[in-house]
Amino acid sequence: MSSYVDDYLDDLGPDDADITSHDTYTSGVPHATFARLRREDPVHWTDETDGSGFWSILKYHDALRVSRDVETFTSTKGIRLEEMDADELAARQTLMELDPPEHTRYRRLVSKGFTGRMVATYEDDIRQLAVEVIEAALEQPEFDFVHDVAEELPMRMLGKMLGTSDEDGRKLVAWGDALLGNTDPEFTDFPVDLTDTEQFRMVPFRSPASIQIFQYAQQQAHDRRACPRDDIISQLLAPTKSGEPLTDHEFNNFFTLLVAAGNDTTRYTMTHGLWNLMNHPELWHAWRSEPSLTPTAVEEVMRTSAVTMHFRRTATTDVELGGKQIRAGDKVAMWFNSANHDEDAFERPFRFDLAREWNEHMTFGRSGPHFCLGAWLARMEIRVVFEELFKRVDRFEPAGPVDRLRSNFIAGIKRLPVRPVYPVAT
Repeated sequence: MSSYVDDYLDDLGPDDADITSHDTYTSGVPHATFARLRREDPVHWTDETDGSGFWSILKYHDALRVSRDVETFTSTKGIRLEEMDADELAARQTLMELDPPEHTRYRRLVSKGFTGRMVATYEDDIRQLAVEVIEAALEQPEFDFVHDVAEELPMRMLGKMLGTSDEDGRKLVAWGDALLGNTDPEFTDFPVDLTDTEQFRMVPFRSPASIQIFQYAQQQAHDRRACPRDDIISQLLAPTKSGEPLTDHEFNNFFTLLVAAGNDTTRYTMTHGLWNLMNHPELWHAWRSEPSLTPTAVEEVMRTSAVTMHFRRTATTDVELGGKQIRAGDKVAMWFNSANHDEDAFERPFRFDLAREWNEHMTFGRSGPHFCLGAWLARMEIRVVFEELFKRVDRFEPAGPVDRLRSNFIAGIKRLPVRPVYPVAT
């Protein structure tokens, strides 16, 4: 049984899409547009209707250079395309908007809980949660995979690590959706490009959900200071190596980042993976019948999903890249979804290959100080979910249309109605 399908995407979308428009992505990632730009103008000046414009970095090795060179391409001016003044930057700064050595100081506060070795110790807990979530979903003849499975497992695991309850986890998920989905009217009453959000410009993601998270974070901080626990919140509140604890402002922003990043991206990656396998059941059966494919299959799910489509950097000095002269102060966006399908980096990039041998994708930023803190946890959650699904389901069939997030930042499937099909009893 073949471990791959060519042209796993039936429709690459238009080749002239506006890659800055949030509405573009409600029909899927316009891969044809990114492919054309990689061929014709791989370091592409991109105009904005509500900004100064930016350089789109579309090729793998160019994006890798930008990601690694934190001296030339800084994160301190923001990692999204939104432009902020100095006051906004200071008010909304998180781990992600810092460069070393400050970035390193923050990261060390919680990094020990996310190493590959430490995450391996979570497997029993993750598997138990996955079994509970999957078996509850399979009691229904049809269900929404996003809501009933892909959202549940990361939410409940994040709650275990934070030391919060499942009940509180549902609030955290809703708030996280409002943050990363701050351009989608389904997730927020204040989509940033459709309403006036000036009153929220001093809080993360320009979202009122940040204010609710801040209040919740302070309640949790009060509890941990009175009675520390073995959880991430207690780690964040402990003094740093220099003896100084985080300020309330720093703690609030760090906690908000964990809420935003700790659920949505893994949820959407799982969902993209199932969507691809459901559209190509031969892949489902190949992976299910050959468990040894799992390590490479998980990487292929992550490469082809590239849920965080871009991260922005800002040039600190004049620099040449891809034959273009980038000026100090210019915004530079690494498009990971494009880099992950670069023909010069990946053999047959639109082949979904469960056994792909070289797959150093950029879904987690690839390498460098900003490599995704939760990469090992995401890998394990995705692996365990598919392992447990394969034990119980012969395949899935679509039970309705998918619904996608309105965002040029996160490639998310908000709803994926599915119908499980079971083996015929013998």
